[in-house]
Amino acid sequence: MTAITDQPVAIRPGEELNKEKLENYLREKLDSNLTISSIQQFPKGYSNLTYLIKTTDKNFILRRPPFGANIKSAHDMGREFRVLSLLKKVYPKVPEPYLNCEDEPVMGAPFYMMERVNGVILRNKAPEGISLTPEVMRKLSEATIDNLVALHAINIETSGLAQLGKPEGYVQRQVEGWIKRYYNAETEKIASMDEIAKWMQSTMPTDIAPAFIHNDYKYDNLVLNPNNLSEIIAVLDWEMATVGDPLMDIATTLGYWAEPTDHAFLREFSLTSLPGNLTREEVVKRYAEKSGRDVSNFLFYYVYACFKIGVIGQQIYARFVKGFTKDPRFGGLIHLVKACGGNGSKAIATGRISNFG
Repeated sequence: MTAITDQPVAIRPGEELNKEKLENYLREKLDSNLTISSIQQFPKGYSNLTYLIKTTDKNFILRRPPFGANIKSAHDMGREFRVLSLLKKVYPKVPEPYLNCEDEPVMGAPFYMMERVNGVILRNKAPEGISLTPEVMRKLSEATIDNLVALHAINIETSGLAQLGKPEGYVQRQVEGWIKRYYNAETEKIASMDEIAKWMQSTMPTDIAPAFIHNDYKYDNLVLNPNNLSEIIAVLDWEMATVGDPLMDIATTLGYWAEPTDHAFLREFSLTSLPGNLTREEVVKRYAEKSGRDVSNFLFYYVYACFKIGVIGQQIYARFVKGFTKDPRFGGLIHLVKACGGNGSKAIATGRISNFG
C-alpha cells in the first residue's frame, strides 16, 4: 500500500520547520515524552503547506500558511481547525483535528495538527501501480459528485456549521471580492479576465438556500481507498469552507474539471480529462438529479469558477514575481490564469460549459 499512497518528501528549501521548538510545544500540549523522529513535506498543493510529523507514538499532519502570505485573511489556520472540529461530528470523512496553535513565535505562523489519513490521492498523474481505466474513472467521478451532494445535505443549523458563514448576499460578495483580488494581484492585462469580470457583475443570480460548502473540492483533495478508488475515505483542505451557495461549490469543482479539448495547461492539473470521466455537463446533470437543485442558470456559476481559479493562480503567480516564494512551479501559473480566462470567455460566447474544442 505504501507505494501507491500519498507520500511526503524532503522539505523544500526555505520552508523548513524548527524541530526543537515544535517538539517542545508538543510535549507541553500533548505528551511530555513525545519525541519527533522526522519532519517531511508533502510536495504538491499550491496553498497552505502540509507536513508529516513522525513521532515516537504516532504520526501527525501539520498545516501552516505559505511563507510570505497574508496569514490573517486567506490562510486562517484557526478557522480551518474549527471547521474540522464541527464537521467531524456530522461528517465522518474528515481527519480528526488534534491541536490548534495561534502562538506565532512557536513556528513563525499559526498552525494546527490533525490525524494522518492513509490512502490514495490522485494528483496530475496516476500513482505507480494504479491503472486508471475508463471504468475506474467513471465510478470515481460519479462517487466524487455524490459525495459533494451528501456534504451539501448536512443540516447547517443542527450541526452548528451555520456559524461559519454569512449566506445572505454571498454571491455578490464573492463576485466583488474575487474581482478586487484579481486586480490587486494583476501583473499583466488579460482580456478574457477583464471580459468575465464585467459579465459577472451584470448577470449575478439571487441567493438560493445555503449549504455548507468546501470551496476547493477536487480529486487531489480526496483520500481514496487503495482497494476501491470509488470509495472516498476522507476530504482534505477545508481552508476555504463556509456556508453559502452550493452551486458555487460544484462550479468551483468544474472550474478545475478539465476535459480532453481544454487547454493543455488545464489538463496538466487534473485527471478529469482521462477517458471515462463524466463531462462537465454530465456532472451538472448528476448533481441536479441527486440534490434536487435547480441548475438552469449554471452558466453563470461556471464562468464565475473559471474567474475564481484564474484569480487564485494570479495571486500565487504575483507572490512569485515579487520574490515571496521561490517554488519553481509558481512561475508558470500565468498560463493557468490565461487558460481559465479562455474557458470562461468561451462559455459566455457559446452558452455551454463543455466541449469548447
